[in-house]
Amino acid sequence: MGTLYQEPSSLLQDLKVTVHSSSLVFPSQESVRKSMFLSNIDQVLNFSVETVHFFPSKKDFPPEVVAEKLKHTLAKALVPYDFLAGRLNRNPKTGRLEIDCNAAGVGFVVASSEYTLDEIGDLVYPNPAFAQLVCKTLGYILKPDDQPLGIFQLTSFKCGGFAMGISTNHATFDGLSFKHFLDNLASLAADKPCLAVIPCNDRQLLAARSPPQVPFSHPELLKIPHGQESNLSVFEATQEDLAFNIFRLTSGDIANLKEQAKATSGAAINANTRITGFNVVAAHVWRCKALSCGADNNMERLSTILYAVDIRPRLKPPLPSSYAGNAVLTSYATAPCKELAEGTLAKLVEMVSEGARRMTDEYARSAIDWGELYKGFPHGEFLVSSWWRLGFAEVEYPWGRPRYSCPIVYHRKDIILLFPDINEGGDERDSGVNVLVALPAEEMKKFQSLFLKLLAA
Repeated sequence: MGTLYQEPSSLLQDLKVTVHSSSLVFPSQESVRKSMFLSNIDQVLNFSVETVHFFPSKKDFPPEVVAEKLKHTLAKALVPYDFLAGRLNRNPKTGRLEIDCNAAGVGFVVASSEYTLDEIGDLVYPNPAFAQLVCKTLGYILKPDDQPLGIFQLTSFKCGGFAMGISTNHATFDGLSFKHFLDNLASLAADKPCLAVIPCNDRQLLAARSPPQVPFSHPELLKIPHGQESNLSVFEATQEDLAFNIFRLTSGDIANLKEQAKATSGAAINANTRITGFNVVAAHVWRCKALSCGADNNMERLSTILYAVDIRPRLKPPLPSSYAGNAVLTSYATAPCKELAEGTLAKLVEMVSEGARRMTDEYARSAIDWGELYKGFPHGEFLVSSWWRLGFAEVEYPWGRPRYSCPIVYHRKDIILLFPDINEGGDERDSGVNVLVALPAEEMKKFQSLFLKLLAA
């Protein structure tokens, strides 16, 4: 019932990566220069998201062939995704961020490692050295105000395998729209006659109403005092010394949690409660996190879990599923620690489910309008950030599917990551999940004990 993921006995701290070339890739066709409006959701996401996609060797696609093909394919992809080749600017009149679609290009880096892919070791374990496989900036060839919104790095390994490292500004994509981008990249690389998904680039669809209407209190959002906007980000990296663990839940463990929730549900549980894999894992993690936090053991303390909800199907009319910007908002559930300690798993799942169900069209529009009136960020005890079922490892490129795809991980006390296990040739949705937690040492001991104990209940 659930296992603690063991750190590899020998973790490479230096992948011995050498950069051979850095260049810019421009759209293959000219387009009209324009400014792209960014929604209030996009506005607070001005930071980079970095992912690495590992590929085993394939005879017909050695790394140098893939590098050339990827570069050519990117040029074609930047036609429907013209905003990715642009630059982020702040409008001097409105103070809002917007994208200047000026075809200034994305970064493209070719590099090599002195190791084989197998020597890199366990790809699931988030090795900090994986950051060497992603280029975050082209500061040595471009000015600070001319940095690309996307940089792609192709790193070859001695065995013929390679890694595709991608850094994108979060204002460009959310998880679903980035998956669609990868699907389109794969389609173009395979010379298919059309894109897998035609991106919807109209971000005015998520513009605030005029005048803004905020009928809800939005306790999940924190107002930032005027003048301090530039000093804060969504979640700050802590300077605290943190213990770091990965808890692996198999598909069987998740099924058992669902059964535990069903067994403890009764007439008191809302009939609309969805006992899903995410909801049972989030409820389990919430209880463990809340009850391990703080030395005073205050059972009256309120604990708040935050998690992202895709609003595309929740709006009226629904957003196109191909909407290419950020279309996720923060949902929340709040309860006293005493209730989390004494309540059934079904009750916790109900609260998590209710948090997502709260995200109606009117609530989502209210949150967007809140962002028009105030500057602020999600606010809670911690955020569950799920990469679990985004499906990055299911993208079928001409050179095959990735052996594994993962984010570059930076340890944060207030963010718990869910990410998939390696599922060779299978459907990521049927796989287990890894729960990545970083906490002060004493809190980690409590969390670990609760996680395993409650899982076996």
